[in-house]
Amino acid sequence: MNPMPTVLVVDDEVRSQEALRRTLEDDFEVLTGSGAEEALGLMERESVQVILCDQRMPGQTGVSFLKQVRERWPDAVRIIISGYTDSEDIIAGINDAGIYQFILKPWQPEALLLAVRGAANVYRLQRENERLGLELRASEPVLRKRVEAKRYVARQASDVDRLARSPDSPLNALCDTVKRVSRYDIPILLTGESGTGKELLARAIHYLSNRAEKAFVVENCAALPDQLLESELFGHKRGAYTGAYEDRVGLFQQADGGTIFLDEIGETSAAFQVKLLRALQEGEIRPVGSSRPLSVNVRVISATNRDLEQDVRSGRFREDLYYRLATLTLHLPPLRARPMDIPLIANRVLEQAMLALGKSSEGFTEETMECLTAYRWPGNVRELQNEIFRMLALTHGPKLGAELLSSRVLQAGAEEEEEDLGLIAAANGSLRDRLEVLEARLLKETLIRHRWNKTKAANELGLSRVGLRSKLSRYGLERKNGNGQ
Repeated sequence: MNPMPTVLVVDDEVRSQEALRRTLEDDFEVLTGSGAEEALGLMERESVQVILCDQRMPGQTGVSFLKQVRERWPDAVRIIISGYTDSEDIIAGINDAGIYQFILKPWQPEALLLAVRGAANVYRLQRENERLGLELRASEPVLRKRVEAKRYVARQASDVDRLARSPDSPLNALCDTVKRVSRYDIPILLTGESGTGKELLARAIHYLSNRAEKAFVVENCAALPDQLLESELFGHKRGAYTGAYEDRVGLFQQADGGTIFLDEIGETSAAFQVKLLRALQEGEIRPVGSSRPLSVNVRVISATNRDLEQDVRSGRFREDLYYRLATLTLHLPPLRARPMDIPLIANRVLEQAMLALGKSSEGFTEETMECLTAYRWPGNVRELQNEIFRMLALTHGPKLGAELLSSRVLQAGAEEEEEDLGLIAAANGSLRDRLEVLEARLLKETLIRHRWNKTKAANELGLSRVGLRSKLSRYGLERKNGNGQ
């Protein structure tokens, strides 16, 4: 239980002392002194939070006494009581003595008690602020280290040298270009199919630039209609439209001094393109519903999976905006153009999946990796991530086997897939040849799905084990790393 605050009452009249004591004693510890000398002696020995002092005392006025108190005990909250005849002297000395409140006689018990409670609360808040200030100063080195650690992690995660790629990857030349140009404050347009890692590359550009200490914000321009996109990027004023119940700071303002990444920029309307062009040309934004523009200093990195040059020629995308956004254009190749990177990416994604799902694995079987590498990945890295997370969630074994793969990935596992499809479609191929190709692919997919368990595969296909073995021998389908059951 917290002790009651202490109030020192200084008054040379005993009856006034007793009246003040009775008014305050239920809420405070009350000390009394008959003059300045006695009061100063009490202050030396006791911890006092509030001083309640009469103006007229023998030898020294209340204002003069409180000036001394302020010099020696500046935290104590000072209240003075007096009549109308002394008001001018007190008002003249209020600032020098640091007087919190001036109470006129005759005082009312309720009003005086309320004033002293307020003074005690001021004292408490002062001490609380001092404590928080000391804690903040003491914690500054720790907080600074935490902020630096977070920035380091962000930079490491966005470092182009940490992008999973092999020595002969087509990404190598792109990453070298990023290292050379990131420091220059120019707009960059990233092109490539969805899921190729355009946002990851944009982060790398930001953290390699002179803006790395400032914010990096992201907006998907295809996700919102024009009005909401304008509000999201430029902000709005309260009442600008139905549902705008308070002011909103837009992403351009949040990214001031830093970088904004505008994904799917090719999906914006012609009307919005005009507003964005004006913001880029003038370095100013105008929140929706505001009459005043705001200056912003933002680097813009944009991305699209469309052919913006073709959209410019067709009139779908503004030519002047295109040149504002594409001082430099960088193209990210699809995953199918870099199959040599798939094993590295797959292992990196598996590490992330194990952390996210809290489940361990010893890695991929050789057969699984062959299937992953052979598949064309129309959804690029994002599709690969989904596949690996799914496999890890389903697995019961130490390694991720090919039987866990989706059927579309399994079917691509056959090395001869492209040749097979060509043979099936060939006009001069016989019906028997075409059926044998399909039969071989179906056999292999079924065996992989059943972990090369020939009994289960034969039962599913309606064959005897002898009949299945005969077909496997005919098509040369035997597991590379061991015999089936």
